[in-house]
Amino acid sequence: MRKITLYFIPLLFIWIAGCNTPDPETQQDISAADEVVRSYVEDHNIPGMSVSVYRDGEIIWSKGYGYLNLEDQVPVDPASTLFRIGSVSKTYTATGAGLLFQDKKLDPEQPVQAYVPDFPEKQYEITVEQVAGHIAGIRHYRGDEFMSDKKYTSITEGLEIFKDDTLLFEPETDYSYSSYGWNLISAVIEGASGQKFLPFMADEVFGPLNMTNTMPDYADQDIPNRTLFYVYNDSTDTNEEAPYVDNSYKWAGGGFLSTTEDMTQFGKAHLSAGFLDQKTLDRFMAPLQTSDGESTGYGFGWSTIIDSEGNEWKGHSGGSVGGSTMFLLHPENEVVIAFAINRSGAPMADLRDELAKIFID
Repeated sequence: MRKITLYFIPLLFIWIAGCNTPDPETQQDISAADEVVRSYVEDHNIPGMSVSVYRDGEIIWSKGYGYLNLEDQVPVDPASTLFRIGSVSKTYTATGAGLLFQDKKLDPEQPVQAYVPDFPEKQYEITVEQVAGHIAGIRHYRGDEFMSDKKYTSITEGLEIFKDDTLLFEPETDYSYSSYGWNLISAVIEGASGQKFLPFMADEVFGPLNMTNTMPDYADQDIPNRTLFYVYNDSTDTNEEAPYVDNSYKWAGGGFLSTTEDMTQFGKAHLSAGFLDQKTLDRFMAPLQTSDGESTGYGFGWSTIIDSEGNEWKGHSGGSVGGSTMFLLHPENEVVIAFAINRSGAPMADLRDELAKIFID
């Protein structure tokens, strides 16, 4: 494993082609946000980072910081640099499920076996919506499963990791986050659509939304513009290349690559009805409840995030081996914020709140 010390980070600023010159208020917000992110990158020795913000009907700010490859010093480009987006993949996948829901091909209240008949029956019936909202009792990672380097050739094969395990609790009596639950959701999508999951997402979601730089993170392929992935060594204050992992066991739960500009493209399509109808947006974004009436803060692949000012956002965070990602949208103000970092475990909550405050104040 190579150790790389980050001594200097150039700042790459890229305006979207055709974007109008910002008005003074917008320029002030951009300058304030840029100062916040510059300080963040320096204070936390971030190897590479991208930020994109959509407001007032366009991407008003899109900027890369640092490098996608520290050794070769290739700068981050927010339009093309591919980051591991981790669990933001769940929100992308939720839109695929949403399309099937509004086409009456998928009923979230049906048991998962209605779409995945070979999935073992459990001690309790579990529905599609319960699985998607982490209240079904499907387990999360154990041991070093998060560091898997095995190549899985199908969605069904990825179910083998957990399909025979007992539920953690009776459905709806508790909330327990589970990326493996989203392995099962991808199998549900295959059953409901009659298509393989990855082609379905490409044809029905990424293609129509013009997300041209979103794709599976094929570990065994050379993918142009994919960032290298880093971990942080506290004792030496250096960024080191992350261990090799293969995310083919969890495409829907954490296996996609994307750019921050594609994330904003995705976000703007969900600010109001259009790509998905209002019934679907409302149903999928609304937090579910446990049986005692407590909100989980999580819907069908969408988190409800309250910032430090008390504003409610919809979106998701993502944590990967060599990736930290934040995706936020504020439908009322029609704002989308996306940032991605090519290092594991980067602190994001304070940066999220500072950018949120700037762009909806």
